[in-house]
Amino acid sequence: MTSLRISQLAARTGVPATTLRFYETAGLLPAERTTAGYRVYGQEAVQRLAFISSAKVLGLPLEEIRDLLGVWEQGVCAAVRARMLPLLAERIADADRRQAELAAFSARLTEVHQQLSTPAPAGGCGPDCGCTATTTGPGPVPVPLSRTYSEETAAGETAAGGTAAETWRQAPVACTLESAALGERIAQWQRITGQATSRRDTADGLTLILPATPELAAEVAALAAAEQDCCAFFDFTLHLTPTALELTVRAPEAAGALLAELFAVSA
Repeated sequence: MTSLRISQLAARTGVPATTLRFYETAGLLPAERTTAGYRVYGQEAVQRLAFISSAKVLGLPLEEIRDLLGVWEQGVCAAVRARMLPLLAERIADADRRQAELAAFSARLTEVHQQLSTPAPAGGCGPDCGCTATTTGPGPVPVPLSRTYSEETAAGETAAGGTAAETWRQAPVACTLESAALGERIAQWQRITGQATSRRDTADGLTLILPATPELAAEVAALAAAEQDCCAFFDFTLHLTPTALELTVRAPEAAGALLAELFAVSA
C-alpha cells in the first residue's frame, strides 16, 4: 500500500498540515511513524478526511466526529446514518436557536440605532436618552459571542472550579477549516477590518471600532459565531455604543499568528 507523507496528504486533500497534526492529537486521524520519526498515512486517510470535513460542514463537534468515525470504520452505511440522524436533529435545533438570537440582536440594534438617530435631549444624558446601557430599556448592550468548544468540557471545568466563560483559553489552537475555506474566511474578516475607523491593542487581542450600523453588527455577529465553529480558541464581544460598534477579539498567545492573519495585528 502506498503511504503518504503529511505534506503529500495536505496537498491532496487541501487540509493544512497543522490541522492534520491536530486531528492526530484529537484521535481523529491515526498516523504511523517512519524510523526517522516522520508521519505517514495510508490511502484510507483521504476518505477519512473527507468524512471528517463533511461532518465539520454539518457543524458536528470533534467529540461527536470521533465517535462517528468508530462507526464509519465498520463499513456499514446504515449504522452511520442511524448515529448521524439524532446528531443532526440537535444541530438543527441549535441553528434555529442561534438564528433567533441573531434576529433578536439585530432587532435590538435597529431599535437603539433608531432611538439614537432622533434629536438629542437638551443638556446631559438622562435615563431615557438611549445612551445608557440597560438590559430591558433603550441603550447599548454588550453581546458576548463566545461559545464553548465543548459543553461537556466546560461543565467539567466548572465542576473542577474553573471558569466556563473562559474555556477559549484552554481550547486547542488549531483551525479546522480547509485551505480554500480558510482563504475565504480571511477575506471576510479583511472586509470587516477594512471598515474599522480605529483599533487598539488589548492584553489578549484587540478592539476594533466600526461604524454603528445594525447591518454591520448583524454581519459581524454571524461571522464571529461561524469563526468559533472552527476556531474555539477565539473569544468575541460585540458592544454597541451611541457612536460606534466595538468588536473585541481575544485569543491565547499561541494563536498570535492566526490573530494577525485574520485581523492584521502584530503577532
